[in-house]
Amino acid sequence: MRPVLVAGGAGYIGSHTVQALQKEHIPVIVLDNLSTGHKEAVCPDYFFAGDIADTDLVEHIISKYHIRSVIHFAAKSLVSESLEKPELYFDENTVKSFAFLAAAVRSGVKQVVFSSTAAVYGVPDQMPINEQTMLSPINPYGASKRMIEEYLEWMGRVDKVQWVALRYFNAAGAALDGSIGEDHDVETHLIPLVMKTAMGRRKKLSVYGSDYPTPDGTCIRDYVHVDDIAYAHMLALQALAEGMPSQVFNIGTGNGFSVREIVEKCQSITGRTLTLDWEERRAGDPPILVSDNRAIKDAVGWVPRNSDLDTILSSAWRWHSSHPKGYGGCQGKTTTAMPVRMPLPIWCCFPLF
Repeated sequence: MRPVLVAGGAGYIGSHTVQALQKEHIPVIVLDNLSTGHKEAVCPDYFFAGDIADTDLVEHIISKYHIRSVIHFAAKSLVSESLEKPELYFDENTVKSFAFLAAAVRSGVKQVVFSSTAAVYGVPDQMPINEQTMLSPINPYGASKRMIEEYLEWMGRVDKVQWVALRYFNAAGAALDGSIGEDHDVETHLIPLVMKTAMGRRKKLSVYGSDYPTPDGTCIRDYVHVDDIAYAHMLALQALAEGMPSQVFNIGTGNGFSVREIVEKCQSITGRTLTLDWEERRAGDPPILVSDNRAIKDAVGWVPRNSDLDTILSSAWRWHSSHPKGYGGCQGKTTTAMPVRMPLPIWCCFPLF
């Protein structure tokens, strides 16, 4: 079995996907510059601390380990930061991805699974959102991802590369055994902020808007468990290997939960009362964003298995309460482009062949 190269594999969704691949005895090589990822979150067969734009390194890894399949997560992903620094996002996400994917194809990669985002849709005028909904991103983050999707379309035509782009809605939760979870230096996601407030690491939770046209006045979003997202990557990779045509898929549950519902369920699970700070709506926040996920269900049989609200919040609480400081700050944050054979228990590593 050939190994899979996971770019950005030390990040939140990447690390859960690495774990899922290993449970299926699929050899994994991770490439991550650790600017936002955590080496402690992964135990791959080989780890390379380096940048996806280092094309010599990329070509070396792919050639040395005879890689034919790549899963590409590496990206900046803070919407607010992208609005402040659009040049950073187009450079880190788009330009570097162009270099990475071109080097991968030159070196023999035939299948690519790309981590995209529902942010490519912007503020749609129809609900639920399907893959034919008009693409109109309203921030540089979403725009940078859309440009990579377009590049993949042309790579498929010119280089005959098979690809899948997965447009996530709201990734949430943590590994069910509490081993890995969500740890960002700058946290902007609702559920980790709720958990940190419940733990007392934040005094209050800011809630933006209480007068939306929803049943309880707060925004509704489609939350999908990170393990379900990881499973979607595995199915997409398998389907490409079996000859499935290149395409895009939404990754969501088809249902939504409001901010108030998240808060109330968190209080029930944790036994803690949260102090809320009600603020004005944020510009550009639509009342409801919910996916139509029928395409991926029909194509590869994916169904969200762990995305009920109890499982999402219970797993997140298990992770955050047992890792109050995340993975421990800046340990292991280096850009040395050297392979590291991980000294790990035998169940965590599989031979490359």
